[in-house]
Amino acid sequence: MADVPPPDISGADALVKVLMAGICATDIELYKGYQNFQGIPGHEFVGRVEEAPQAPELVGKRVTVDINIGCGKCLRCQIGDARHCPLRRALGIRDKDGGFADYCAVPIENLRVLPEGLETIDAVFAEPLAAALQIAQQVHIRHNTKIAVMGDGKMGLLCALALNHYTSDLTLLGRHPEKLGIAAGENISTINVSEVSPEALKQRLRGAFDVVVEATGNPEAVNQAAKLVAPEGTIVAKTTSHRPSEINLAELVVDEITLLGSRCGDIGFAVKCLANRWIHAAPLVESVYPFADFARAFEHAMTPGSLKILVAFESGGGLHPLQQALDGGS
Repeated sequence: MADVPPPDISGADALVKVLMAGICATDIELYKGYQNFQGIPGHEFVGRVEEAPQAPELVGKRVTVDINIGCGKCLRCQIGDARHCPLRRALGIRDKDGGFADYCAVPIENLRVLPEGLETIDAVFAEPLAAALQIAQQVHIRHNTKIAVMGDGKMGLLCALALNHYTSDLTLLGRHPEKLGIAAGENISTINVSEVSPEALKQRLRGAFDVVVEATGNPEAVNQAAKLVAPEGTIVAKTTSHRPSEINLAELVVDEITLLGSRCGDIGFAVKCLANRWIHAAPLVESVYPFADFARAFEHAMTPGSLKILVAFESGGGLHPLQQALDGGS
């Protein structure tokens, strides 16, 4: 923790007071050395606009943010794709301070105003949910497309909740009963891989799926995904890790498997899904810590098997009301 002045804002920026932030697996990877990031991390957050010289109508509005900031000049930016600008900055991830601070400077064009009826604790999931929804923008999915999601962590669960609206044949593979229970509550088929022998699992699921989403956080799991996907099927890779991956290309070539990277998505679409309650993200929250206890929150987030850890920026300290409820308090 450090005391720093609020960031300076240019005419194209807004000063955002952060209200709540989520700790992401990517934040943990940054801590371990991913991207060699220096600065203030945090890219999943909701805030309130305090200053916006070029857009005064935004002052007082609750917002979330699109984290990708393009150069505005290259070909990708000219066609409206700042996500793939070769000179892009990313809030809290690449060359731009993020939301683990009281204040954050955000380009006005990256702000997404939140509807009044959307709770902050739901809206904080907009960025990771957008990443989960991006899969259906990249892969053509029919109602009977057989899809497996590998990994019952935060991203794996969000991918399952998102894809559940596109196919009637979805399976989540994980090893944590309470997390698999969240998916089962949304009528998603689940398999606890820790309760099935590797050989039995191999016999049961080899080549069983048209699409396999790898969201385990394990850089080697893409090779396991290749055993689950059918010939000419698609593996969607969601894992980002500071460790390199070794991929068995022969398996991909022989079975003509498509390996597809998938990153950020449409924040506006994610906000709409949350506001209309098409996707319920709040059950993924395990704990909410006050910002003053960030070190403890981050340690909790690094605990294997933990669900989403949130940080509330509230004056006066004390636990966030939701945390009181989670702890059984009033």
